[in-house]
Amino acid sequence: MDHQTALASLFLPEGRLDPYPAYDVIRAHSPIFQALDGRWFVTTHALTSRLLRDPHLRVADAADYDGFWPDWRRNRGVASIVLSMLQTNPPDHTRLRRAAAATFTARRVAALRDVIARQAEDLVKAMPSSTDFMSAFAYPLPIGVICALLGVPESDRAWFRQRAADLTVVLEPISTEEEMRLADVAGRDLEGYFTDLIAERRRAPREDLTSALVAVHDDTAGPGMTGEEMLANLVLLLVAGFETTTNLLGTGIEILLTRPEQADRLRGDPHLAPAFVEEILRYDSPVQLTSRFVASPLDLDDGLRLDAGAQLTMLLGSANRDPARYPDPHRFDPDRPNIQPVSFGGGAHYCLGAPLARLEAQVAFPLLLSMLPGLSLAGPGERRDRLVLRGHATLPVTTG
Repeated sequence: MDHQTALASLFLPEGRLDPYPAYDVIRAHSPIFQALDGRWFVTTHALTSRLLRDPHLRVADAADYDGFWPDWRRNRGVASIVLSMLQTNPPDHTRLRRAAAATFTARRVAALRDVIARQAEDLVKAMPSSTDFMSAFAYPLPIGVICALLGVPESDRAWFRQRAADLTVVLEPISTEEEMRLADVAGRDLEGYFTDLIAERRRAPREDLTSALVAVHDDTAGPGMTGEEMLANLVLLLVAGFETTTNLLGTGIEILLTRPEQADRLRGDPHLAPAFVEEILRYDSPVQLTSRFVASPLDLDDGLRLDAGAQLTMLLGSANRDPARYPDPHRFDPDRPNIQPVSFGGGAHYCLGAPLARLEAQVAFPLLLSMLPGLSLAGPGERRDRLVLRGHATLPVTTG
């Protein structure tokens, strides 16, 4: 298989099922190469890490969407993502990121540890002896945690799951007309919900993230965030905070249950959890790629010049299994020194929710293994057919 064939396979369901053999082929061809419609694909850990932090690069923002999709605002699923900090560049991104970071603090995340443990324990106790791990645990835990953070009542959390799942298709480069229609419906539903929640918190603030964002919005002396931006970023926090962590939990438990000796180690010593989580993130990243545009001409070390306007697709899943960075990269090894996966991006757009996702996984895996010592896979799981967000649709387990 040549590198062009390998790259094309990633855009087919069978290639997405296990993209890692294709990554090996294209990475061996070159750290960066041009293909398909002229975009550049970045394959190695070193170059991906560098470019994620390079100020010459920018994300596609509202002005870009105006150029290639003039009526994109009519799809409220698309609008909620494009108008969020995920798809903005400086100076707007700097302002929005500063405002969000002032509310999404390390202290607020750390304070959720007990909430995570309590919700995880409740879910484990309620798990049937034979069940789908995704529905019983991997979905409800992150949705419960992010809703607790935002101040969403427990009774409304189940309502969020399908809408968040429908909206994430916006993050994929491949989607059907029906999927985009559902994303629009989900975006409208979520905007309506958060509009009401914002009004409620403005009347009666609480100790939650929504109240904190309202305070930032209303503080004219602060970094500032418009009402539309606040709404978009609340939708982003919900969707991004739930979907990627769900994938991390499902993938991680499958990795552990197919390696009983590693599961036993973690069961016996929960302090190993941070290293295990980093290796899970490296071994099978919940986010497989991210895209950037070149804002101004960029010279790379090998004499290659990227012109302004060039589009880059950074294959995060390939970078995480680069043998130049991680010897024997296809072996799951939580004892690797200096694991630094690029799964959460890097630079100005480094994932704001990365500490929360890591904390949820670090709490959940030892707890699952200790409370359910007989937990085992009951058959092969079904992968979601996604190019960007990699994870399971179902994962059958028995609790022993």
